[in-house]
Amino acid sequence: MTAAALELDHVDAAYGPFRALFDVSLRVDPGEAVALVGAHGAGKSTIARVASGLLPPTSGTIHVDGTDLTGRAPFHYARAGIAHAPEGRSTFASLTVTENLELAFRAARPKRDVAADMKEAFRLFPKLGERHDQLAGTLSGGEQRMLALARVLVLRPRLLVADELSLGLAPIVTAEVYRVLGQVRDTGTALLVVEQHLDHALAIADRVVVLQQGEVTFDGPPDRLGDLSSTVLLPDGSPSRAT
Repeated sequence: MTAAALELDHVDAAYGPFRALFDVSLRVDPGEAVALVGAHGAGKSTIARVASGLLPPTSGTIHVDGTDLTGRAPFHYARAGIAHAPEGRSTFASLTVTENLELAFRAARPKRDVAADMKEAFRLFPKLGERHDQLAGTLSGGEQRMLALARVLVLRPRLLVADELSLGLAPIVTAEVYRVLGQVRDTGTALLVVEQHLDHALAIADRVVVLQQGEVTFDGPPDRLGDLSSTVLLPDGSPSRAT
């Protein structure tokens, strides 16, 4: 059996005394797109942090491409091909679009590849090409999200953990972001797409994992989600053990 791009096995996680994940097991196979959905506070972003090494589990194991990285520092996950696009803008506001991209590309690739990487970033997100000499802090929220994504997508990670990419974005920008995610998946990058809203996540997903109060309550293809989809997203403020 081919090793998973990412496998969490019976993982618990906590923030100090506050438990956030309870016996979570999930797998993302090479080239697969998995949508992790659930209400606000269900623990989705906690899984994203665990999957990229930012939060060590209190129990259970994490394997990346068959290698046990449980408890290892985040740079080990990055070297193994895990890229994390967190919620929010995650850009250097005082640098231009081009400078933000160059900083990321030169840290990860030979200098001779930077020009080609820049061209690919502007192909994926044409709007960034139009704003190439503009300070990142003056971009719209959607454009800053595109810039943060371009910095990791061009490097073709083995697995991209995309955390709440649609949060605060206009529908037209969300559609553009998910269009690019579809292209990246088609080139072989596996996706773990963390979302509170279903439409775009289900459209791109090969498989759906539903998280409620820090526990997995469904794991299967989107067409089997059925009536459960009406209960996946609870109103904000619903009681939850997870964050």
